Amino acid sequence: MPIDTRHPREIRPDIRSGKLAGVTAGLGPGFVQVNMAVLPRDDAYDFLLFCQRNPRPCPLIEVTDVGSPEPIGVAPGADLRTDLPRYRIYKDGVLADEVTDVKAFWRDDLVAFLLGCSFTFEWALMDAGIPLRHVDRGCNVSMWKTNLACRPAGRFHGPMVVSMRPIPYQMVAKAVTASARFPGAHGAPVHVGDPAHLGIKDISKPDWGDFVGIEAGEVPMFWACGVTPQAVALASKPAFMITHSPGHMFITDVPNSTLAAL
Repeated sequence: MPIDTRHPREIRPDIRSGKLAGVTAGLGPGFVQVNMAVLPRDDAYDFLLFCQRNPRPCPLIEVTDVGSPEPIGVAPGADLRTDLPRYRIYKDGVLADEVTDVKAFWRDDLVAFLLGCSFTFEWALMDAGIPLRHVDRGCNVSMWKTNLACRPAGRFHGPMVVSMRPIPYQMVAKAVTASARFPGAHGAPVHVGDPAHLGIKDISKPDWGDFVGIEAGEVPMFWACGVTPQAVALASKPAFMITHSPGHMFITDVPNSTLAAL
């Protein structure tokens, strides 16, 4: 898949206009991409606490002012209502809609949470010479709900979601080390090897995203995933929640290097 090397400030207008409508893997190399969850102010404290208690799947990068769609801390001038390729709308724990613009759904009481994304550590993996098949094919990473329960907070509870990448067995240690440098983007894997230990019954059928196969000599590696809030929405049933569509992230102006642990 060709890499779009433009600055995120140049890419976001193409997303806003619909020119770029697919998954954001491979866009804006070197810049932090984030997952998004938007909730009414009445639910915001509980969700903030949920993120604080579950930093592996929900590493908090930014929280907007109430009612503001502008992520001032990570992308001044951007608009979270239009600058993601695709969004999901949850109502009472049910996926109610999937849209490319949420202006019609935005309210003055909404708070947006931006959470670190595995696309950040994927650049570190690729820089280390580790192949990533979903990036090469231009498709979405595969994701599953697991039997790992998140620590609850207020009304929010539910299972951790993981993403999986098949890694050549001789590169497993290198993949652990490279990703562990980015705790703000999920950090090291939560599991390596047999998916049954995570409650995954059929590795070929992800709950979200695309399965790219596991070839001879490869090991499935599983990282905590920022789609976890969507599984939490299904379990906790908040009255209203906006999220990104899996794989369709918001691209910030923040360099990946700022999230690297020393």
